[in-house]
Amino acid sequence: MPTLDWIGKKAVEKHHEEVPFHLLKCDNSLSVGDPGSGNLIVQGDNLVALKALLPYYAGKVDCIYIDPPYNTGAEGWIYNDNVNSPEIKEWLGKVVGAEAEDLSRHDKWLCMMLPRISTLYKMLSEDGQIFVSIDDHELDNLIQILDIVFGRSRQVGILSWYKKRKGSFLSKELVSVTEYVVVYRKGKKAALYGGAPNEEESQPILKRGNRTKVIKFPAKTVQTKLENGAHKVGVKGTGTTAMKLLDEILVQDGVIVDEFRLEGPFVWGQEMLDEELSRGGVCVINTENFQPRVFRKFAEGHHKGLSSFIDGRTMSATNDDAFEELREIFHTDRLFAYSKPKNLVKHLIRAATNYSKDSIVLDSFAGSGTTAHAVMQLNKEDGGNRKFILVEMDQNICENITAERVKRVALGYKNQKGQQVEGLGGGFRYCTLGETLFDADGEIRKEVKFSDLARHIYLTETGEPLPKQNNGRSPLLGVHHGTAYYLLYNGILGDKTAQGGNVLTRAVLAELPEHEGPKVIYGTGCRLGKKRLDEMQTQFRQIPGKVVVR
Repeated sequence: MPTLDWIGKKAVEKHHEEVPFHLLKCDNSLSVGDPGSGNLIVQGDNLVALKALLPYYAGKVDCIYIDPPYNTGAEGWIYNDNVNSPEIKEWLGKVVGAEAEDLSRHDKWLCMMLPRISTLYKMLSEDGQIFVSIDDHELDNLIQILDIVFGRSRQVGILSWYKKRKGSFLSKELVSVTEYVVVYRKGKKAALYGGAPNEEESQPILKRGNRTKVIKFPAKTVQTKLENGAHKVGVKGTGTTAMKLLDEILVQDGVIVDEFRLEGPFVWGQEMLDEELSRGGVCVINTENFQPRVFRKFAEGHHKGLSSFIDGRTMSATNDDAFEELREIFHTDRLFAYSKPKNLVKHLIRAATNYSKDSIVLDSFAGSGTTAHAVMQLNKEDGGNRKFILVEMDQNICENITAERVKRVALGYKNQKGQQVEGLGGGFRYCTLGETLFDADGEIRKEVKFSDLARHIYLTETGEPLPKQNNGRSPLLGVHHGTAYYLLYNGILGDKTAQGGNVLTRAVLAELPEHEGPKVIYGTGCRLGKKRLDEMQTQFRQIPGKVVVR
């Protein structure tokens, strides 16, 4: 099978693992509402920000929606439509090196996307799914990148979104009225909610061209509009959907009272019909062509799958709607080009989280903040408690558009007509990227708290976030696959002296929370010999030397 290659690929294949961990700094002046709401807006390079978020959210995000640069070649800096921005150019120069000058637009786009998709993969839960908006410029390359990271077997499909009410009159060739949303899942299965089934709508159980088979219908289970009286055996109807009645039947008061058999091009088999009838489904034959239909009774939790076609015109989810949404909130035109409509993103989030309404939703190309708006609106509609995480690179956009939009939507605002629009409630913490955990010499920075280092160590050891029950007051970070992980740092046991509780001694070992099984203990020093450590099934790792910096 051919593999995707491009200039700079080798430089970025493992780059997401080389990005150092940074601290997150909360800015209370830009935060809104309840700080414990679980919602987060982070301003900064989205790759660095994602790495900073990993110790908190690795494996916990249920739905990712991103709208990355489409790479149309537009030179004006519009975050959603240009990979030649100063920020991206600077990043490429640092990571790819001298080759960066020779990169084509496609090379740049691929170099930018691969490490970010790789990090997003780590954020997803096992049942999590990612939706990526894209147009035809990079659709093929996007699919190949997602195949590299997720594997082709994890592709759910490609959705087509009808984005315009009217096409452009400028094109003399194809008029573009659609874009795409590519969907991948992390685990083996994906459930995408496309709406509740309609039990008031009957379904045919035969199909033209199918192989003919015989199905038996139990007595008094078929309702009908046929005339009362006897109906003789024979061919009913014409053409490829003609049915053959194999048993004479009697109709009384809208019910076929006899057991009978039909031969025809059935889609259903006997087992499926019997199962549907046992659940309370109703079979009807209303015309002389004897073609049965069934009003199905669905089990609780049953749903229709998500349609691969999203008609923005019928659900107020076109580019025009996105434009109007921003104008209603900010009272100005052209605030942010190419924002996505709220109802499109809401439709996708509902599909992924309908049965897990406390999900975490992540958007690392946040732009105008549509994803947060969609999450808040959906929570209002179905009583959910979904949380959002937004990451936006541009400081001006993040402060004045992303966060401001979410603030107004949460608290309420006046629309273009001066009418008050009720707030959807909720709030968010606004964060920026702080220093790295480690300085240039590999030493832990003085401002690093116990909880910061604990999250980092537990993630690098286990690949998972620090367990919720750890409140930062215990040296026992958690137990993973039978091994307990401990951290002696910053006087966690109460001894703040330089060589006190951060050094593993017999006394400190006796004071640690008990665990029957293997133990890994991080500390600044150890005064126990190898024999004693082996007896206690303990591995000691010295900080900072044994702490993985990246």
